[in-house]
Amino acid sequence: MKEPTPKSTGHTYLDFEKPIAELEGKAHELRQMAAEGGDQVLINEAAKHEAKAQQLLKDTYGKLTAWQKTQVARHPNRPHFLDYMGELVEDFTPMAGDRCFGEDEAVMAGLGRFRGQTLAIIGHEKGSDTQSRIRHNFGMGRPEGYRKAARIMELADRFKLPVVTMIDTAGAYPGLAGEERGQAEAIARSTDLCLQLGVPVITIFIGEGMSGGAIAFATANHIIMLEHSTYAVISPEGCASILFRSADKAMDAATAMKITAQDLKSLSVIDDILEEPVGGAHRDPKSMIAKAGDALEQALTTLSSLSPDELRRQRREKFLKMGREGLA
Repeated sequence: MKEPTPKSTGHTYLDFEKPIAELEGKAHELRQMAAEGGDQVLINEAAKHEAKAQQLLKDTYGKLTAWQKTQVARHPNRPHFLDYMGELVEDFTPMAGDRCFGEDEAVMAGLGRFRGQTLAIIGHEKGSDTQSRIRHNFGMGRPEGYRKAARIMELADRFKLPVVTMIDTAGAYPGLAGEERGQAEAIARSTDLCLQLGVPVITIFIGEGMSGGAIAFATANHIIMLEHSTYAVISPEGCASILFRSADKAMDAATAMKITAQDLKSLSVIDDILEEPVGGAHRDPKSMIAKAGDALEQALTTLSSLSPDELRRQRREKFLKMGREGLA
């Protein structure tokens, strides 16, 4: 799926980025040679390669297919939930356990202060290296994770705190243990609870959002997606396995499923699309996180004037009309 990371650049390149990788790698080599010998000709040649690479990056990301966007949404260096917490939220205090079975680190939930306002914050965390990915189960929540989230949402409703959710998951954990502990019921309860809350609920898709594991936290008043994020009831591979009896048809399934932010905006499934840095959020995480913070602040300001009944009504009407405008 991915090209090996060139030693010269430090980037992890996706397979469709191979021409970009070659140009950036060559430019870096020329810069190193110029640094050793002080050759202006090499410096000029490096600058030409860098300009070509930047233009190719811009052209490539200006016309990504649905499958390519899926790959970008899954990029290992894409900023994750804890990256957003570290930049945007002060005194984030994670809360552990569902008071029924145990703790699930795939789903992070707690309280924190965002630009002077206390929020209840819930999100999937995939991890950033092998050890943390295993600890966080690659962002695939278990039943106790969704029950923990429901506990935090109920707490937020009681104390009139807005709820912010950040989605980044390949789906809920599909293992036997999860089914034994009521995975479907936990997801359904979380989804239903989102509809019942009398406080603002805002969702930001920061990566991939697949299956009920994403929907459980995305029943919100305002839904924001990063430009190259994805959202669907099943992964392209899963859909292809069911419809075409082969996961090799995932590329075709991704296109047919309308999983991109642009498709979903046209169907009124989401409200806003946040433009990403050229080359994806992983190329400039700080600016992407800051932009997400500004969008979150604006949504909170807009929803803060609504009463609990108005928030419930707006949320219900929003979901009842999904797809109608795009199909009309």
